[in-house]
Amino acid sequence: MRFEFVQPSALQEAMQFLASHQDEAAILAGGTDILVQVKQKKRLPKYLVNIKGVSGLDGITYNGQGLRLGALTTIRTIETSPIIKEKYPVLAEAAATIGSVQVRNRGTLGGNLCNASPAADMAAPLIALGATARILGPQGERTVSMEEFFAGPGKTVLGPGEVLAEVAVPPPSPRSAGAYIKLGPRKAMDIAVVGVAAVVTLESQGDRCRDVRIALGSVAPIPLRAKKAETVLRGQVVSYDLAVTAGHKAMEEASPITDIRGSAEYRRDMVGVLTRRAVLRALEAART
Repeated sequence: MRFEFVQPSALQEAMQFLASHQDEAAILAGGTDILVQVKQKKRLPKYLVNIKGVSGLDGITYNGQGLRLGALTTIRTIETSPIIKEKYPVLAEAAATIGSVQVRNRGTLGGNLCNASPAADMAAPLIALGATARILGPQGERTVSMEEFFAGPGKTVLGPGEVLAEVAVPPPSPRSAGAYIKLGPRKAMDIAVVGVAAVVTLESQGDRCRDVRIALGSVAPIPLRAKKAETVLRGQVVSYDLAVTAGHKAMEEASPITDIRGSAEYRRDMVGVLTRRAVLRALEAART
């Protein structure tokens, strides 16, 4: 397989090249996904556009407006960031489940999201946190919610020449916490059979759930919100039994497939189990 290696010096140059070559070009950031796909001949781009050296697409910033993650920020940086561990530990928790340390040192947030795998480990916690994606392209800038970013397996809402620039996460609410649970055959170097993220926010006093967001991965064509499960919990004092009920609702919202990693029936059952566990874990953390 032969391809032409293109290394733009600026983002505008990269976007123009991508817009003019569209289906012929693929972006190279960390390379942990695209190079494997090229080697396995699952993708055969004519041009490989290296954006790793383009300035302004990496880094972590946090202020009163929340968290901003550049698309070229490595997974390992997210995993080990002190501010993320303090303010958004669910993101560090999810990042730690991806591949090996070597993979996390190369792989980027943007790559994990733009590869658009239904099992992308960073997608579910970002959806549960209410994150948004800032997209740059030849026509300017636009913002979409992470919940709307995915269009199907391997597909996003990015148009010709558009690039994911950064992900913005709102500031954490008082008495809120999240949890991400990934089920896989192994504890490392494996794709999720099921992934569930939950973010629970309690009222200022007491144990009543003021808000909750639950996101599911690897059980539908795209990562998705389990809104029926959220409705069961919102406004209630969450008990073990209520968390079980929420898990059953999440099972109804999932539409898993059978593949080499698990049957549809097994995945659906595990959605119920993992949703219950994630909700209860987030609830316990929100109480502290």
